[in-house]
Amino acid sequence: MKNIRKALALMLALCMAVSLFACSGGGGTAESTPPATEPAEQQSEAQPTDGGDEPSGGMAKSITLWTYPIGKWGNEEEVLKMTSAFTEATGIEVKVEYLAYTDGDDKVNSALSSGNAPDLIMEGPERLVANWGANGHMVDLSDLFDSTDMDEINAVNEGVMKACTHTSGAIYEYPLVMTAHCMAINKNAFEAAGALEYVDLEKHTWTTENFIKAVEALYAEYGDTVGAVYCKGQGGDQGTRALVNNMYGGTFTNAEHTAYTWDDPLNVEALEQLRGMDGIAFDASLEGGDEIAKFYQGVLKMAFCWNIAQQLDPNSAHGDPGKTVTGDDIVFMAFPSKDGTAKLQGGIWGFGIFDSKDAGRIAAAKEFIKFMCDSEHTADAVKTANYFAVRTKAGGADLSNIWADNEIMAEYNVLMPMLGDYYQVTTNWAQARTSWWNMLQKVGEGADVAESVAQYAKEASGG
Repeated sequence: MKNIRKALALMLALCMAVSLFACSGGGGTAESTPPATEPAEQQSEAQPTDGGDEPSGGMAKSITLWTYPIGKWGNEEEVLKMTSAFTEATGIEVKVEYLAYTDGDDKVNSALSSGNAPDLIMEGPERLVANWGANGHMVDLSDLFDSTDMDEINAVNEGVMKACTHTSGAIYEYPLVMTAHCMAINKNAFEAAGALEYVDLEKHTWTTENFIKAVEALYAEYGDTVGAVYCKGQGGDQGTRALVNNMYGGTFTNAEHTAYTWDDPLNVEALEQLRGMDGIAFDASLEGGDEIAKFYQGVLKMAFCWNIAQQLDPNSAHGDPGKTVTGDDIVFMAFPSKDGTAKLQGGIWGFGIFDSKDAGRIAAAKEFIKFMCDSEHTADAVKTANYFAVRTKAGGADLSNIWADNEIMAEYNVLMPMLGDYYQVTTNWAQARTSWWNMLQKVGEGADVAESVAQYAKEASGG
């Protein structure tokens, strides 16, 4: 009987592999990108998972998930609640490893090189789509979406699915949550400096002119740096990008996401303005997390690296929401723009599947994704992330009011309509991020702004 069961499991795995290849198109990438894994035709050679009988439908009985610290998806106790519910419902166990942004990419790339990648990973399109997906490591998830799924996601923001889809048409990320990145100010410090008149506290917006006036008032009051253009490395670089682009309406990439446009004269104007301001420092000793810490301690009076997770738990210090260490009030703000209508950078997070060529593991990973992103359990998965749902409903359950009991989350919704283009999927993104902070360092050292911007924009575009 044991040999018969093994033979049946092998036949079932072979059938599943053929079926998955037909549905996913082999997880193909753009023709110009050579696959970094075995040819798609070899998917039919997948073997049954170790350990004997599968729970159901030929699925593996155990899968692995690696997750970056996305809200409480970086908290083992909270994640265990979600994975335990999944195991109870499906019989599939989930082994979790928690990644940090400081070395997470290196761990994933090493695992890919050695053939030990996890089944699932939780992160954003810049990694899942523009990096690992573009290089042939991810499974196409197109078969997980029906027209209802698409309608429910597009009703919130039509840019979400665009960001999760590769230029080949393959979908490499199933989105769960999103947010708008922003900046923050110390309300008490602004009040003491007479600078509150320059911000719209109801709309959480301000103009570039009023931003400049506010910095002048703060510097007059405190006589020191009140805001830092941090540029030690990549950490939190979305804040400095949004600051520079919004001040005078410059762009970061072209609309097609094929080239970088930092040499926009409007960006040059913004960088020159920032460098010339008393109270603003280009600081090569700080990354985004360092800047947040100094803001939380009261040293800085504004932070350019901010989002709802920070507003709920500033500096991850588990103190009072929306308060500095000294009890000052933190007000989240859109970045300053000429007319007060900023275009904010967003974050989109969800799940992708690494292509293990094992049909049973891929099927189990897809079951996990649907459980978390399109079922009655999705509200819990969203709340674990501490962000906003990318869809109006999931599995028939309404997601529109899941934060109704949270005053901070409800107020933060004022920023969501300001979300701009999700350009983080632009070609050569990893190099672009490095080029950006190197460029900021050069500008801070006194280099010619126009020449520096042109040099590093060309480098980012592969020139």
